Amino acid sequence: MKTLLSFLLVLLLTVGCSNPTSSVSETTDGGNGSGSTQNLPDVFNKFSSSVNLSVQGDYVVISTTDVPDHKSPYFGAGSSNYEAYNGSNPNFAINPNTIVQQNLVFRIPINPAEASSHSYTQLGPIGVSVNGVALFNQYAGPNRALGDEINSFDQYNGHPQQTGMYHYHVEPLHITSEEGLDGLIGFLLDGFPVYGPTENGKIITNTDLDEYHGHFAVTADYPNGIYHYHITSDSPYINGGQYFGTSGTVTQ
Repeated sequence: MKTLLSFLLVLLLTVGCSNPTSSVSETTDGGNGSGSTQNLPDVFNKFSSSVNLSVQGDYVVISTTDVPDHKSPYFGAGSSNYEAYNGSNPNFAINPNTIVQQNLVFRIPINPAEASSHSYTQLGPIGVSVNGVALFNQYAGPNRALGDEINSFDQYNGHPQQTGMYHYHVEPLHITSEEGLDGLIGFLLDGFPVYGPTENGKIITNTDLDEYHGHFAVTADYPNGIYHYHITSDSPYINGGQYFGTSGTVTQ
């Protein structure tokens, strides 16, 4: 009996101390099991270190505070990140909002595919840029073009809305200056990437793109090619009003 009890005790200790391959060894979120970076595609290494990334099932989870990594007049004069407007728009008029830290969590497909039924983009975040700032669509309100709202874009082409959420509707100039005009801008909620306004040395226009404001082509990040969106200088700027793929989610 004594020998049997000793055997059972050793067995329990062995099982209790083992690390199944599906748990601790893959977790990079403090051990709570909510995500892993083991299967994270290399392209996501281009995101700022301030952005938290993980894989949960079929989704890449991107968590961000939405605070830009560049200065802006929208930080307010008392902030160390304040910079007076020094852009090229002679009609610039600052809006009454200031940048407020957010808690945005994007869940986008890790293996995006064309949707069988294309859904419309919504007001608010439709994607996220590599510096963690939200991407918005081409509207200032329900079916209302940006119009004069463009005059409130700071020198990096962003501005905050009423709750202080900073965002880009058009080319994020800080990113294209850092990554190049053909560089990766970010991803929309359907998991497809967004690139800058040039490709293979050519400026991309709306006529080069389909109704969703994208096309299939090889990129530096996807040597086998992928469907992707492009920033253009004319509306809809980032997206054609509908997602090419099936949209993931964003919570705040």
